[in-house]
Amino acid sequence: MNVHEILQNPDEHVRFAAYLDKLGHVTDPDEVDLVGSVLTDPDQTMAQSAVLRHLDRRAAGLYPGPAYEGWAQALTQATIDHPFLAQHLREWSLFRAVTLKLPWQPDDLLAASNWLQLKTAAGTNTEAIEILAEAGRTKRIRNTARTSLSHRSES
Repeated sequence: MNVHEILQNPDEHVRFAAYLDKLGHVTDPDEVDLVGSVLTDPDQTMAQSAVLRHLDRRAAGLYPGPAYEGWAQALTQATIDHPFLAQHLREWSLFRAVTLKLPWQPDDLLAASNWLQLKTAAGTNTEAIEILAEAGRTKRIRNTARTSLSHRSES
């Protein structure tokens, strides 16, 4: 089933599942085009949700390695007209920088979404965890960071 056939189905749940399946099997050279096609669906909430799941799945596998940067640049272009998706990719890049101890700015982390702050608070970068223990946006983030720090001191 191609994307045009998927679009013909009136049930957004069926389209969502079909998009996830297509995105889960897409080859690297076709990924940007497929993401762009999914984002043409008239149900933008559903389409962006499918792409968001795809981005999370791919970024989680790619961020530790060198292939991440080229992938993120290509997908940023594919999602440029979708601010939430573009921001989510920027946050994956910040997560990568924090986790791999590449250059990053504390203010960027503190301005980031709850999702990124919570993910980072449960991570491995002690400096970032200390910042979030002190100034994370929510009580949950601060507590998660403090728990991460206490587990480190016990080890």
